[in-house]
Amino acid sequence: MEMLDKVIFYHIEKAIKSYRQYAQTQIKQAGLNITIDQWLVLKTIQDEPDIQFQELAVKVFKDKASITRIIALLEKSKYLAKSSHSQDGRRLFLKITKTGEKAMEQVSNIVLKNREHALRGISEKDIAGTTTTLKHIAKNCANKTTY
Repeated sequence: MEMLDKVIFYHIEKAIKSYRQYAQTQIKQAGLNITIDQWLVLKTIQDEPDIQFQELAVKVFKDKASITRIIALLEKSKYLAKSSHSQDGRRLFLKITKTGEKAMEQVSNIVLKNREHALRGISEKDIAGTTTTLKHIAKNCANKTTY
């Protein structure tokens, strides 16, 4: 078996973890009390206000229990309000509060700076090529057939 340093997935994981740690540190240093995962949930709700719980979990790569915990923390922080859906009482309606909108704006500015920092020195062509490769890997793995 080859050494980890020669495996692309090792480097993908390392890059993701490094970026997340860097990003979370920047948010914390700005005095904001929100995690990357919480921001990602809020951003997804902001982009898709009528999203269902299960769809939300899939979009942010979390299981239902994790999403439930994140939403509870967002409610506790007054970033999110939860109520029954007007057309379907079995569904929940998630609404970002004014406090949540303010936090979203502050974190969004930091996220843009984080991305700029992380991608410094990388050409648009390299970013496009990497994106294509990562989408291809995801597509291959989504295909449930075995080899």
